[in-house]
Amino acid sequence: MSLPRHSHRRRGVLLGAALMLASTLSGGSSTAAPVTGRVTPVPAGGFFTVQGHGYGHGHGMSQYGAYGAARKGLRARGILRFYYPGTTLQRLRPGRARIRLLITGDTTRDVVVSPAAGLVVRDLGTGAAYPLPSPPGITRWRLNVDGGKAVVGYFRSASWHRYRPGGRATLAGDGQFGAAEPLTLWTPSGRRTYRGGLRAASPSAGSSTRDTVNVVTLDDYVRGVLPAEMPTSWHLEALKAQAIAARTYAAWSRSEVAGRYYHLCDTSSCQVYHGTAIEDARADAAVAATSRRVLTHQGAPAFTQFSASSGGWTAAGSRPYLVARADPYDGHDANPVHDWSVRLAADRMERAYPSIGRLQRLVVTERDGHGHWGGRVERILLDGRRRNVTLSGDTFRSVFGLRSTWFTP
Repeated sequence: MSLPRHSHRRRGVLLGAALMLASTLSGGSSTAAPVTGRVTPVPAGGFFTVQGHGYGHGHGMSQYGAYGAARKGLRARGILRFYYPGTTLQRLRPGRARIRLLITGDTTRDVVVSPAAGLVVRDLGTGAAYPLPSPPGITRWRLNVDGGKAVVGYFRSASWHRYRPGGRATLAGDGQFGAAEPLTLWTPSGRRTYRGGLRAASPSAGSSTRDTVNVVTLDDYVRGVLPAEMPTSWHLEALKAQAIAARTYAAWSRSEVAGRYYHLCDTSSCQVYHGTAIEDARADAAVAATSRRVLTHQGAPAFTQFSASSGGWTAAGSRPYLVARADPYDGHDANPVHDWSVRLAADRMERAYPSIGRLQRLVVTERDGHGHWGGRVERILLDGRRRNVTLSGDTFRSVFGLRSTWFTP
């Protein structure tokens, strides 16, 4: 999921006594800069032991927290009410329950599918749908580009042949395959199966290339997301809460980029989506039980961020319903990342930021003010012999592979 910058933070939560640290600038001069914060000198062995809480950004729902809440008897609505206070559960109209997914694994400019029952190609320029024949020997159908126009072809006798739907050599607009059953898409890395339609979409007007876009109902989309986001062996109420959060996030993203040729990608940059490959009976039951239901705020889909574990305190986000609050549900015996500890080598930091020279100490200068140690790290200073470098907590976490920004060295 994409992560916006925090907008509701308590600034200037400082730990420890004020120090005067020498900061040598790139020109070689040295100045004394006042720096406050909790100071941790480099240990004699050269390794920091970093303790932490939680996994992920901490905004919105904790997935382990949802599981813990369900184990304590909360139903899906109660779980969502706790993690997204101020939102309303509503049901989308059927006509608003579709979404366009960019299939990033199909890196070619064509869309190639296997024959299927009821296979049709739709001309999105005219709206006309053309049933495709199924004579013996055809093993693939293809939407491709010729002179900037969409063309249809089939593979038989070891070669591709042009097909003229409705007697037309080209389509007036982009083309889309649909069928009475899930479609098998051929990509450079192998076959994948998707519900709904598979579109050869123009990234921009007049483009000579096409991207593969899966056009599918939100419910069928969530069927291909939920097992990738949460173990389907977990409590059904947790699965239902996750289904609503994932569906809402997709509806929010669609509203943000309504005019774009796709609304979401299929990777962790958006939400992981695998089509029919990971569909599961228990996940399907959670999707069906929450069909078309989303969370809204002021009448619009909410930005329902979620992460694996809050560590015991959620983090304030960029919306009024993404609040910082103590989370009593996250800490339980099935959560291995509520608390964690890793070793981090000082020389790894020196290699990542060679301008500092020899690292002398780490100084946490700012936290968000919520929970143990004063909360999540907002700013941390690498105090080196040559110069200092100040990083955001998010950057430090990303560069050095920590589970969250809620840590202490």
